[in-house]
Amino acid sequence: MAENTRKRFKQRFQGSSPFMVLIHIVIVIAPVVLIFLPKDYFNTGQSICVSQLLFDLECYACGMTRAVMHMIHFDFQSAWEFNKLAFLVFPLLIPLWLKSFFIIIGYPLPRFMKKHM
Repeated sequence: MAENTRKRFKQRFQGSSPFMVLIHIVIVIAPVVLIFLPKDYFNTGQSICVSQLLFDLECYACGMTRAVMHMIHFDFQSAWEFNKLAFLVFPLLIPLWLKSFFIIIGYPLPRFMKKHM
């Protein structure tokens, strides 16, 4: 049984670099892990934004991680307070996640995803 699974996995990713396989796996697993973390997990601590660390200026993406984290937990008010652009970015992440999910499980992409991705 395990040998059969291993063979199907190799066939599915034949011709793909191991790095791309790893990227798809991380893209699929990351939101699942974020669901199990508390929504305020990233609210405290040092910022990792280069713009904020070097120039003490907030960029357009400052607070995006925290906003997306709150959106995953359906806390839209806090997400809006952290970064309003998350309401544009988060819906764009969903097709990316779905594409990686379909690639990993070996299902063909739906027609509407093939045209634009």
